[in-house]
Amino acid sequence: MKFRQNLKFGTSGVRGIVGESLTPRLTSALAAAFGRYVGVGRVLVGRDTRPSGEMFEHSVVAGLLSVGCQPVLLGVVPTPTLQLMVIEAKASGGIGITASHNPGEWNALKLIGRNGTFLDELEAGELFDVYNQNDFNPCRESELRTMWRMEDAFATHQKRIFANIDVEAIRKHRFKVAIDCCNGVGAVYSRAFLEELGCEVYAIHEEPSGVFERVPEPLPEHLGALCKLVRSKKCHIGFAQDPDGDRLSVVDDTGTALPTHYSLLMTADHVLGEHPGPIVANIQTSMNLEEIASTYGCEVAYAKVGEINVVGKMIEIGAEFGGEGNCGGVIWRRVTPGRDSFITMALLLEMLAMCRERVSDIVADLDHYSTMSVKFPCPPSTAREIVREMTSRYAERRLMTIDGLRINYNDGWALIRPSNTEPVLRLTVEALSQERTEAFIKRFEAELKELLDQFNQTP
Repeated sequence: MKFRQNLKFGTSGVRGIVGESLTPRLTSALAAAFGRYVGVGRVLVGRDTRPSGEMFEHSVVAGLLSVGCQPVLLGVVPTPTLQLMVIEAKASGGIGITASHNPGEWNALKLIGRNGTFLDELEAGELFDVYNQNDFNPCRESELRTMWRMEDAFATHQKRIFANIDVEAIRKHRFKVAIDCCNGVGAVYSRAFLEELGCEVYAIHEEPSGVFERVPEPLPEHLGALCKLVRSKKCHIGFAQDPDGDRLSVVDDTGTALPTHYSLLMTADHVLGEHPGPIVANIQTSMNLEEIASTYGCEVAYAKVGEINVVGKMIEIGAEFGGEGNCGGVIWRRVTPGRDSFITMALLLEMLAMCRERVSDIVADLDHYSTMSVKFPCPPSTAREIVREMTSRYAERRLMTIDGLRINYNDGWALIRPSNTEPVLRLTVEALSQERTEAFIKRFEAELKELLDQFNQTP
């Protein structure tokens, strides 16, 4: 029941509700298992600003020390900073203490391998086997290592970003930028980062308390205060981050919150113009990305939802650029090996500096599709049964089943899949018109609700 539903194991790590399904005892055991899995060595530990973060930091350190690892504490840092520093420090791995876009009562451990990426499905399965064996062979007192702290990790991250963009071109424009830091890591780093790019910065939710003054997921419907700020200060652009700084959503110069996939669409249009090549996106990304890529003679390859799945496909086909349009996640591997809101902000400002257009004018010509999504509370086992049933019902359609079920039509698609991070079933649809999108949503929402009622009534 409730305990099981509120604890999520997967490639993105282990997430749960603090004090209910996620406890210091559990996180200490998981850290010990991770230490055994990656081998004795340095393991970097970073966290976001959630009030429970310091508590879990202590338990993670205890678990790592118990198996002979050397914990290296980065403190409050963006997840992409932690990923980069695992590579830079030649560490055995890293643990990010953050529940990303989940509500405030949640926290999580994001588990990072020595190459700076999250564990893939096979690696995560091997780690959880170690954990379930519950035999971590604690080290002797003489084998205990000391913990140490790494200062200014973000400075290395920022230096890497600035080395890959035209900083001076951005600075010349003195952009007026509004940012919603969501009381997360952005509240510590984003203002100084943007000011270093010559921007005049107006920030909200800038107290790094971890007590979120808006819903953490930066969806358009949660960004009303940022939209007002952009309009009142006549900003060129507005940015909205999630608590650990890997996702980014955009508000245009008119104060309109753009759908999350615009972050990927705009940066793809900009990056492919300078660095053409293959691009990878998850199957929940707008078809508009294919149109953009085709203008540069580039192909789009699809992967399962989840950062590691996209990154794994990027490595497989040699792609430098990719992302997850459904969450505003942009990945540029020449900077960091995962989603990164800071490189996204820099690329978008560089785009504005070079094209000399307003954001509202750029997006007017960019997107031809309408997208909608809904989610249903649903245990993972029920979600899988529903996906199987829907696959059978639509067997004669063009289906994509690498992750859940995507039903393809000539003018759009519908995707039904269990969430990797929450006990919910997600429905996302896209079509060439708002009317068609609404019809898709109405049709599939009714069908899924009917199936949910049937499974809930099953003894």
